[in-house]
Amino acid sequence: MLSIKKLPKKISIPLLSFGVISLGVFMFDLSFSSQYNKNNTTQIKEKVQQSEQFNGKKFENIGQIAPKTELWATLKMYLFEKEKPSSPSAPIEVLPITKAQLIELQQNHQQEGLLFFRLGHSTLLILLDGEFWLTDPVFSKRASPFQFIGPKRFHETPIDIKDLPNIKGVILSHNHYDHLDKVAIKQLNNKVEHFYTPLGVGEDLVKWGVNRDKISQLDWWESVEVNGVSLTATPSQHFSGRALSDGNKTLWSSWAVKGKQGSFFFSGDSGYFDKFKEIGDRLGPFDISFMETGAYNRMWSEIHMYPAQSAQAHLDVKAKYMAPIHNGTFDLSLHTWTDPFEQISEVAKQKNIHLITPKMGEVTKLSELENKTFKQWWANSK
Repeated sequence: MLSIKKLPKKISIPLLSFGVISLGVFMFDLSFSSQYNKNNTTQIKEKVQQSEQFNGKKFENIGQIAPKTELWATLKMYLFEKEKPSSPSAPIEVLPITKAQLIELQQNHQQEGLLFFRLGHSTLLILLDGEFWLTDPVFSKRASPFQFIGPKRFHETPIDIKDLPNIKGVILSHNHYDHLDKVAIKQLNNKVEHFYTPLGVGEDLVKWGVNRDKISQLDWWESVEVNGVSLTATPSQHFSGRALSDGNKTLWSSWAVKGKQGSFFFSGDSGYFDKFKEIGDRLGPFDISFMETGAYNRMWSEIHMYPAQSAQAHLDVKAKYMAPIHNGTFDLSLHTWTDPFEQISEVAKQKNIHLITPKMGEVTKLSELENKTFKQWWANSK
C-alpha cells in the first residue's frame, strides 16, 4: 500500500562535441531535453506550479543559489590545473555480485538486516526490510548522452542489470547523466515495482516507456510510505538539466529513508547548506549517510561539497556511519580520482566519524559495522 503525505514543514573537459560540454555534472545536447510533453498530466503540472521551489518558469535553490557559468575560466582550469592521476593506473578491484547471492541475502533478511552494495558512483543496491532498492542507477560505460565520448567508467559494474532480482523501488535524486541513465532505466523497467523521483524527473521516465502509474514525483518534504518503509524527498542545493534548453525544469533532491531494520540518508548531489541540519532535526537520526564526496571545485562549490563539508553534512543529518559516494567511477572534476577518499579519511579521523569505504561490489551489513574496518582499496590502483 502506497500513500503520500505532506510533512509539517556534478571538462571532465572533454568537450563532448561542438557546443556539447561536460561541466563535471551533466552533459548538453539539444536532442535530450527534459520537457513536459503532451503526455503530461494536469496533476503533475499543477503540482509543479504549486511547488515553493518553482518560480513560474523553473526550479530554484533556496536563496536562488546557482552554479557559476564562467565557461572560459573553467576551460582554463582544465587546461592548466588538472591534477593527476585523474583515473586509476591499475584496475580497480571489483567484487562480482551474483543473483544467487542476492536471493540468499533476501531470504535471510530477518537475520541480515539492512545491508548495501556500492555498484559505482552514486549507484547503491540496498536491502531494507527484505526488499531491494536502487539509488541513481547508472550502468552505462559513460556518463554522457553519447557512448563514444564523455566521462568513462573506471571499472565494470559488479552485476549486470539482467542478473538483478526484482527491485522494490528506484530512488532518483535528479536528472544529470551521471545519475539518470536512460538505457539503464529502460532495462530496469520490468524489474522495478516503482520509481521515486523529484518533481518533473518522472516525465523523462514516461517518455522512455515507464508507466506513469509506476512513478511517484515528490516535492521537498513530501513523504511516501511503502510497506512500512518511509521515503521523504528532502532539500538539496544543486541544479538540473540534460540539454541546453531545459535548465532547472525539473527538481533535485536528497532522500531520507527509514524502515524497520534500519535507515539511511541519500544526499544525491548538493552543495553544503543549512538544510542538512534541518533534515537531521526533522527526520534524523539515521544509521548510514550515503554522502556526496567527489567532483568538487571552487568554480562549483555552491552545488558540490568539499570533503570537509560532506563530513559536516553527515554530522548535521545525525547519521551514525558515513559512506562517501559520488567518487571512484567517473572523472568529473580537476582533483585526482583518489583525493575524495584521502581527504574524507583524514577529516573523519579529526571529527571522530565512523567512515565506511567498501570496495565496489562488497556486501556491507549494518549489523557488522561497529567492529568492521575497511582497507584503503583505492591506494592499490593509484
